[in-house]
Amino acid sequence: MKIIIVGAGEVGHNLCTTLAAAGHDVTLIEQSDIRCEKLDEEQNARIINGNGGSARQLVDVNVAKCDAFLAMTSDDRTNVISCSLAKGLGAKNTIARIHDETFSDNSVINYQLHFGIDLLVNPEAICAVELAKEIRNAGRVAVENFARGQIEVQQQKIAPGARIIGRKLKDLKFDARVRIGYIQRGGQTEVASADTELMEGDTVTLFGHPEALFGLRDRFDPKHKIDVSSVVLFGGSETAISLIRLLSNPRFKIRIIEKDEKKCRSLAERFPEITVINGDATSLRLLEEEQIGSADYFVACTKDDEENILTCLQASKLGVNHVQLVINKGDYDHLLGILRTMLGIELVVSPRSATANFMVRNLSTDRTITLAQMPNNGGKIIEVRIKHSSPCVGRMVKDIKLPRGSLFVALLHKFKAKVPAADDMILAGDRIVVLVTPDEEKALLACLI
Repeated sequence: MKIIIVGAGEVGHNLCTTLAAAGHDVTLIEQSDIRCEKLDEEQNARIINGNGGSARQLVDVNVAKCDAFLAMTSDDRTNVISCSLAKGLGAKNTIARIHDETFSDNSVINYQLHFGIDLLVNPEAICAVELAKEIRNAGRVAVENFARGQIEVQQQKIAPGARIIGRKLKDLKFDARVRIGYIQRGGQTEVASADTELMEGDTVTLFGHPEALFGLRDRFDPKHKIDVSSVVLFGGSETAISLIRLLSNPRFKIRIIEKDEKKCRSLAERFPEITVINGDATSLRLLEEEQIGSADYFVACTKDDEENILTCLQASKLGVNHVQLVINKGDYDHLLGILRTMLGIELVVSPRSATANFMVRNLSTDRTITLAQMPNNGGKIIEVRIKHSSPCVGRMVKDIKLPRGSLFVALLHKFKAKVPAADDMILAGDRIVVLVTPDEEKALLACLI
C-alpha cells in the first residue's frame, strides 16, 4: 500500500516506523531540516523536506496514486487543509489528526464531510478510551475495543429473582442501543436469537452504548447496587478532558489536579460536576493532604512523562487500588514492561502507540478481522468490511437473511457507530461487527462479501 504521512512528530514518526515495518511504501513529508536528516538515516521510508499543506508539494509526491494520506502534524488546520487538498487531488483515503473540538462538532456543519476527509483521529481521545474502559468496567469482556468507545461489551449474570428469568428475548423491551450477543449456560455458549429463553445463572454478553449497558444492570440483578468510584486525574491535558467526558456518569467522582491556575478555572467552568485542585501532584504532601490513597483510580496524564511516572509511583505507594500511566514519548517504550510489573502500575498507555495500532487496523485491506473468540469454542466476534460489490449493499438489516448462529451486534458508518436497527441501510464502506458460530462462518460471509 502506498502511504503518505505529513508530520514527523511523536505520532507521525511512530506511524512511519510501524507502517514501513509492515511492508508499506511510505513517504514522510516534514518541514524541519534537522528532523529530515535524522529520519533519513533511521527510517526505511522516503523522507521529503517540504510543506504538506502545499498543493504543489502533494502533486510532486504523486498524491493521486496514494492509497492512504495521513496528516499527523500537531496543527489541526494544517492537517485539515492537507487532507482536503489530498482528497481533491485524488488520494483514496484521507485521515487527519485533530485536537480542537471544533472539528468534531457537527451541530452546524459536518467538517469531516465538508472537507472530504475520510476519518478524523484524536490520539489523546483514543488513549482516553483505553483508560476509560478499565475504569468503567473493571471486569469487562476481553474484546478489543472498537468504534473508539462508542460501542462496548459487558457481561451480566442473571441473579435469582430477576424478572427476565423464563422470558424470551423477543418479549423483552431493552434499550434500542443494546444487543444481547451470546449466552453462556452450563459450559455451553450459544449466539442469542429472538426465541432464546433466559434462565437463572446464565451469563449474558451484551453489546451497546456504554451508558445504556450500565442502565440495564438492575434488570439482570435486582439487588444490584451502584458502586461509586473515586477517580483522580493528574493534569488537565486533552487526554484528561476526553476521559472526563467518557466518565460523565454520576457514579464516578472525579478530582483533577492541575498546576496551571488558568487551566484550572477553564476546567471548573467546563465541568462543574468535578472537583478541580490547583496544585502539583508530584508533591507527596499534596497527595497525602488530598487523601489520594483512598481513591479507586489514579491516572497520570500530563504531557510530562517523568512527572507522570513519579506521581504514579507515589500514588501506588499511598495505596491507590488502580494506577494508570500515560507515556507520550517513545523514550520509555523499553521500560513499559518494568513499569507495569515491578512498580505497581496497572495500565500504561501511549497516544503514539494507540494511534499506530488504530491506524494499522484501519488501513488493513483484509475484508474480515477477528476481534475476539467467544468462550468454550462457541464462535468468533468478527468485523466485516462492506465493499461496493457486496450483495448486502443498499439493503436494510431486516432484509438480510443471516444464517442461524450469527448476529449483527454493531454497525459502523463513516461518521458514527451504533447497534443496528431493523431499518438501518447497509452502505458501501460500512463495517459490521458480527457474532458467528464456526459452522456458519462461511455462509455468513457469503451474505456479506
